[in-house]
Amino acid sequence: MPLDNSVKEAAVAIPVIRVPDLPQWPVLTPAEQERLKQEIKEMLRRQNAVLVAHYYTDGALQDLAEETGGCVADSLEMARFGTEHPATTLVVAGVRFMGETSKILNNEKRVLMPDLAATCSLDEGCPADLFSACCDEHPDYTVVVYANTSAEVKARSDWVVTSGIALPIIRHLARAGEKVLWAPDRHLGQYVQKQTGAEMIYWPGSCIVHERFRAEALAEMRSRHPQAAVLVHPESPEEVVALADVVGSTTALIQAVATMPNPEFIVATDAGIMHKMQQLAPGKRLIEAPTLGDGATCQSCARCPWMGMNSLQNLAEVLKTGKNEVFVSADLARKAAIPIRRMLDFARTMRK
Repeated sequence: MPLDNSVKEAAVAIPVIRVPDLPQWPVLTPAEQERLKQEIKEMLRRQNAVLVAHYYTDGALQDLAEETGGCVADSLEMARFGTEHPATTLVVAGVRFMGETSKILNNEKRVLMPDLAATCSLDEGCPADLFSACCDEHPDYTVVVYANTSAEVKARSDWVVTSGIALPIIRHLARAGEKVLWAPDRHLGQYVQKQTGAEMIYWPGSCIVHERFRAEALAEMRSRHPQAAVLVHPESPEEVVALADVVGSTTALIQAVATMPNPEFIVATDAGIMHKMQQLAPGKRLIEAPTLGDGATCQSCARCPWMGMNSLQNLAEVLKTGKNEVFVSADLARKAAIPIRRMLDFARTMRK
């Protein structure tokens, strides 16, 4: 379906992004993994540190975070958790913008990441200089950026949103008659615009994982699994979203598996999410949605290579050495914190 006149793409040429191969870590025996986990637990305790992991990271990291009183969550809850936990060191297993966000909101704390090179195609595709110039060209627009952006881009914005809170915030702005400059995910921007009717200019970025899901192959898969519910993250292309039974954030999709009666679910988001889904619904079958895989077949490759840079091995190394610390200047953190806290404040009003 063509976009209506109230939404248009920003006239920018985003940079070419070099996508690494999915990392292949040495396989640990159960005994080796347990020894490493115990070593990490002791280092976390000694350093007054807490582990915060995203749903897309390796299952062993998710388990370790929960076993040590940390947090496994989407980016909104990760940001909120770090501000409320008394630990003086936050260890963020995810991608760079998540570590930056933790540092922005907790500038007095030490923030470590297993690998500082773990980035995001959305972040990389929205350089601060290009984005700032686009904002300057549209001074009468309210600037709303997705959490998957750099500290510099956040500092240039009026609002930061995650996929879980984008709809209510954009709906709030649309009702107030505000025009929205949205970045960086075009698919999420188009989905939100269609749901809210907001007047919007969107940045032409996309997630390399969600961009690869294919509607025709998904429809065929659904026909072979008639009892399955289709779960789709809104960073996926519009024609894929149109086939969904549930469209939502990582948290919303996990809740759908836990609460819906279907025995099977076709999941169109990063496959790392299935670890938590299977924990909450062990009797249900989870099927990876088809992507543009080898030879354009239905083979799925729904794995973020940058999320794959997080492992027990390099988590242990960073705790031993203290390397890979995230730094955000106090001035930049102060500016970037304003739109993030605006989101968190809005979220609190929703929970009342």
